[in-house]
Amino acid sequence: MKNILRIDSSLFLNNSVSQQLAQELIAELTKDDNNIKTLRRNIAKEGVPHLDSEWVTALATPAAERSPAQQDKVSYSDQLIKDVQQANILVIGAPMYNFNVPSTLKSWFDHIARAGVTFSYTSDGPQGLLTNKTAYIITTRGGMHKDKSTDTMVPFIKNYLAFIGITDVNIIYAEGLNMGAESREAGLTTARASISALLAA
Repeated sequence: MKNILRIDSSLFLNNSVSQQLAQELIAELTKDDNNIKTLRRNIAKEGVPHLDSEWVTALATPAAERSPAQQDKVSYSDQLIKDVQQANILVIGAPMYNFNVPSTLKSWFDHIARAGVTFSYTSDGPQGLLTNKTAYIITTRGGMHKDKSTDTMVPFIKNYLAFIGITDVNIIYAEGLNMGAESREAGLTTARASISALLAA
C-alpha cells in the first residue's frame, strides 16, 4: 500500500487552480493502482495554528511533565508529522501570495520540522530523516515569476524539504493566471503538460 499526502493551502478552496491541478495529478497517479491511499488536509479551511512561545515550550517539556493543554499541542504537531512519515508521495498545492507561500503552509512546515524526529544535528550539519519520498509542488501564480528574482518561494520550499530529507521534488508551475483569458489558458496547459511529462518519465 502506498500513501499520498495531499496538502491544499489556497484561500479559494474548491475554486482554486492548485486544488484542481492537484486533483488531476492524483487521479493520474492512482488510475492504474488500487493500492494507493490518499490523505487530504485542506489547511486553508482547517487552519494551522502558528507556533508561539507556549507551543515551543510544550514541545520542549518532557512528556511526563506536560500539562493537558501542552500535551494537546504536542499531539497536534505529532499528527502532522505522522502524516508525512507515513506518506510515500506528497502533493502540495502552493499558490504564491506576496512572493511566498500562504501563511498556513508556512505554519504547517513549522510544525513538521522537529529536531530528532524529522531532522537531526550531526557533526556534518543537519541531516534530514524523512527520506525515500517524492514531492510534487503545484504552484499557481497570477503573474510570471518562474526563474526570476521575484520567485522566492520555490527555493524556500526546496531548501525546506531537503532539510527534512525530501530531495525528490518536482515543481509544477501554473503562471499568468490573472493576466487575461489567453494567458490563463496557456498557464493551465503548461501545468498539465508538466504533469504528463513527470508521470511519463
